[in-house]
Amino acid sequence: HQQSLIEKERRIIRPSEFSAGEGQMKNRDLTIGKPSSVLWRFCMPLFGSIIFQQLYNIADSLIAGKFIGENALAAVGNSYEITLIFIAFAFGINIGCSVIVSRLFGAKRFSDMKTAVYTTFISGGALCLLLMAIGLLFDGSLLDLIKTPHGYVFDNSKLYLDIYIYGLPFVFFYNISTGIFSAMGDSQTPFIFLAASSLSNIAVDILFVAVFKMGVAGVAWATFLCQCVSCLLAVIFMFRRLNTVKTDEKAKYFSWMQLKEISIIAIPSILQQSFISVGNIIIQGVINGFGSVVMAGYSASIKLNNLVTTSFTTLGSGISNYTAQNLGADKFDRIKPGFRAGLKLIWLICIPITALYFFAGKPLVSFFMKDPGSDAVKVGIQFLKIVSPFYFAIAIKFTSDGVLRGAGQMKQFMVSTFTDLILRVVLAIVLAKQFHDVIGVWLAWPIGWVIAVIISFAFYKAGKWDKTPEERASKSKTKKRRKSA
Repeated sequence: HQQSLIEKERRIIRPSEFSAGEGQMKNRDLTIGKPSSVLWRFCMPLFGSIIFQQLYNIADSLIAGKFIGENALAAVGNSYEITLIFIAFAFGINIGCSVIVSRLFGAKRFSDMKTAVYTTFISGGALCLLLMAIGLLFDGSLLDLIKTPHGYVFDNSKLYLDIYIYGLPFVFFYNISTGIFSAMGDSQTPFIFLAASSLSNIAVDILFVAVFKMGVAGVAWATFLCQCVSCLLAVIFMFRRLNTVKTDEKAKYFSWMQLKEISIIAIPSILQQSFISVGNIIIQGVINGFGSVVMAGYSASIKLNNLVTTSFTTLGSGISNYTAQNLGADKFDRIKPGFRAGLKLIWLICIPITALYFFAGKPLVSFFMKDPGSDAVKVGIQFLKIVSPFYFAIAIKFTSDGVLRGAGQMKQFMVSTFTDLILRVVLAIVLAKQFHDVIGVWLAWPIGWVIAVIISFAFYKAGKWDKTPEERASKSKTKKRRKSA
C-alpha cells in the first residue's frame, strides 16, 4: 500500500517542473542532466549566498574597526568566535534536514518530505529556545574562559553577544528554510533574499554607528534587524513553495522516525561545527594572551579566511544535496562525476582568492583598520600568507566530506574533521610556546588541514560509488563464501 502511494505521488508532479508561482525560481532535479553542468548551476548561487552571508560578519568588523576603533574590532571579533557555536547548531540542522529532504525529493516521496520539513521546524525551534537560555546565562563565563581583557573589550563583547542571542530564532529558521530550498534544487531564491539582506545590513550598520553613534550595540542591532527580515521572507516563501507540492495524503506534522533520520545526519554535523567552534575559542584564548593588537589583526584576517572556508563548506553542502538526491533515485553512477565537477569548481575559486590574499593581504587587512600602518595589520598579513596557499588542499577535504555526508557516511566524515580540529588546537598551544610568538598558532592551520585531507580523501576513495547497495551486499556475500570455502 505504501509503495502504491509513492507511485501515485511520482505521477502527480515532476520535481523539475513545479514552482512556487509565476516568476519564481523552479525546483531543480539534480538527478537529470550532465553532472558537471547540473552541479555548477546549482552550486554557483550557493557560493554567491555564502559571500553575502559572510558580509554580515565582515561588515560588523569593518564598521567597528573603521568607525569606532581597534578595541571595538577586537570586541566584535572576540564575540564572533562564540557566536559560531550557535551557528554550528543552525548549520547542523540545515544539513540534516537538507540531506533527508533531498533524498525524499529524489525518491519522489513528497508526503514524507513535507513531514520532514515540519518535524525540523518544531524540533529546531525547541533547540533554539534551549540554546538562547544557556547563552544568556553563561556568555559572560565564556568570555572569561577565553581570557577576554576586562574593561571595554569585555563589556562590548558581552553586549554584542546578548543582542546576537536575542536574534537566534531568525538564524535558525533562516538556515532551515534555505536548507529546504537547496534540497529541492533551488539555490537561487535564498541567494536573492540574502543578497538584499546583506547589503541592507551594511547600510544599517553605517547608519547606526556613523550617524546615530550607537557604538558596538549599533553593529549588533543592525545585524539583528536584517536577519529578522531575511528569515521572515525565507520562511514565507519556503512554505508557499512547499504548498505547491501536491500529495494524495495529508502529511503528518511530526514524526519521531523522521526526527531520528534527520538527527543521524544533523548531530555529527553539529558536533563537527561545534567542536570546530570550541577549538577556535581555545585558539582565540591563546591569541588573546598576545594582547589587543594581535587580537585585532587576527579578527580582521580570520574574517577573510572564514569567507573562504565557509564558502567551501557551503559548496560541500551543495555536493551533499547532489549526492543525496542521486542516491535517493538509485543513480549511483553520477556520484564520481559529481565529485570531480565539485572539486574543479572549488579549485577555480581558489586561484584568484589565494593570489589575492597572498599578494594583496595588506590592503585587505588595512581595510578593517583606522590606521593602515598599525602592527595589527602586520599580524593579519602574516596569517594570510601562511594559510592561503593551503586552500587548494583543504578544498579536497570539503569536496570529499560533501559526498560522505550526502551518502550518510557520518563516521568517516567525523574522523577526518576531528583529526583536523584536535591537531590544530594542540599544535596552536604547543607551537605558540615553542616559538614564543603568534606565528606558531598560524602554522597549526596548514598542518592540521593536510593530515585531514589525506584521511577524508582516503574515505571517499574507499566508497563503492558505482555500485548499488544490493550489488555491494552481493559482492560481500560472495567474498564470505569464498573465505569459508
